[in-house]
Order: sequence, then C-alpha cells, then structure tokens
Amino acid sequence: METSAALPITKADIRLAMLGMVEGNGHPYSWSAILNGYDPAEMAKCPYPVIPAYLSKQPPGAFGIGGARVTHIWTDNPEEAGRVARASLIPEILARPEDAIGRVDAVVIPTDKGHEHVTRARPFIEAGLPVFIDKPLADNSEDLKAFMVWQAEGRAILSGSCLRYAREFEPYHASAQGLGQLRLVTITTPKSWERYGIHALEGIYPVLGPGFLTARNSGTVERNIVHFKHVGGADAVAAAIADLTGAFGVLGLYGTAGHARAAFTDTFYAFKKQLEGFIRYLRTGVPPFPFTETVELAKMVIAGIRSRDEGGREVPLAEI
Repeated sequence: METSAALPITKADIRLAMLGMVEGNGHPYSWSAILNGYDPAEMAKCPYPVIPAYLSKQPPGAFGIGGARVTHIWTDNPEEAGRVARASLIPEILARPEDAIGRVDAVVIPTDKGHEHVTRARPFIEAGLPVFIDKPLADNSEDLKAFMVWQAEGRAILSGSCLRYAREFEPYHASAQGLGQLRLVTITTPKSWERYGIHALEGIYPVLGPGFLTARNSGTVERNIVHFKHVGGADAVAAAIADLTGAFGVLGLYGTAGHARAAFTDTFYAFKKQLEGFIRYLRTGVPPFPFTETVELAKMVIAGIRSRDEGGREVPLAEI
C-alpha cells in the first residue's frame, strides 16, 4: 500500500477543516456530526431531514472517532456555515477556505462535483495537508491525471463513496457466499451519473474487485444504463436514473449456483466507517484501499460519460 510523507499524525487531537458545500449534498452536517456530536435543536433545522432522522437513532457513544474533530468550517454560501457550525458543534468559521492552512491537520472537501475538485483541493495539497475528497474524485481525464501526479509525489489524498462500506453489502465483499461464479451484478442509484454513478460503482467494486475492462452507456443524461465487462467474466450493470429515489443502492448478485439481493439502508454505519478509514489513514499513513482502485473507479465514471456522449460506444478503460 502507498504511504505519504505527510503522515502519520501522532498528536492526540486531530483538527479537521470541513470546506465547501454544494446543493443537494448535506455532508458538512452529517460528517461533522459523526465526528463532533451535534445539537439536536439546531440539527432539526437542517435542510436535509433524513440527516437528523438517522442521527437521532444513534446512542451518544456512537459519535466521535479517535480524537479527530471538525474545528473549522467554510461553505460556498457564507450563511450556511453558521447553520452547520451550530448544528454540528464546529467552533470556528473561516472567511476563506485557504485560511484553514496552518490551523488544521487535515482537510475534508465534502462536495460531490468531480470537475471542481482539483480547484478546491489544490491549495491544501500544495500546502502538504492530507485531504479527504468526497466522491467522485474526478469526472474527467485531465483532472484525474492531476490527482495521479500529486499522489505519485507522495501527497496524502483519499476519496471514495460510503457505498464501499455499506453494512448490507459486506457479506459479499470478495466472496460469492455460495452463489457460485458471479455472471451478472446490478446496482441502482438516483440522481446523475456524474455525481452519483460513483456510489453505484463503489458498491459493486469490492464484490468483483479490480479488473473492469469496458463501459457502454446506452442511456441518456437523465437515464444512465451502463454495462461494464470485468476481467473475471462477470457483467455489471449500473443504473443512475434521475428520479429513482425509491431505489438508492439496491444490489443484485446472480451466480451459477444462486442469487441474492441487498439494499443499502444504514447510512450512519457507512459514513462512520468511511470516516474511520480516513482517520486511521491519518494515524498510520496506510490508506484503507489502494489509490489504484480510486483511479480505476474514476475511469469507470469517465468512461460512462464518454460512452453516453458518443452514442453508446463501448469505451475501453485503457483509453482513459
């Protein structure tokens, strides 16, 4: 596994900055609350009702991870920073994201627009700060190359989807559980391929492992149906349909000896395990999974976009 010159962090308390917030994504509220705890009355005002709903089901001892706390926040809309800070017990609001440099030990970029991530992350990567970036790391090849160069230089970069950590999918990670040889794997997600396709892909990736070969998107911008071929002989179909809100993270496994279905429901568990992986990375210098997997997953996202834009052409990942 890769290590970074900036790690490990050995001090008892790790200070984190939560930097950025885009429409349709409440991670600054939820991720900060998982690390810091939260104020129930203020969290009730969160514009994403699902967040206080699942936070309220957790016992007090479920909050906090290994001495790490979100100590600073900045949001694109300044008015939102105060609301998140009050709800998730963040003591400092920054006037500019760059003001986090010199005040924190690591940075979290909780936004899910891949084409923005190089710009958002650059100041902190160049300053030598470890960075966790929400999925997808990148949605175009030029930005992916930039992250690959930084990582090869020893910069500490981690990115991923919480679906990698879904409790419901864990029994099938690297094990077909008596299903025989997997021939078809399917998974569904709402919203756009650009922002949520990575959720679907990272849900199936630990099941099949690395080795995806080609992508063919036979859908549209609103209805992405993407067929992947895998070196192990299985086909995978990931569907990202704009209004498919009733089927976020439904996994289907079809093998020569049986079949199974699993549906993602435990958001808190997956988010906490994802954040635990980042904090453990900061503490040990060893990432929870190889960066090569992040690169392959980004290429899968990009191949799905390229195939759709080129009329459903089968796109080899090797060309990206």
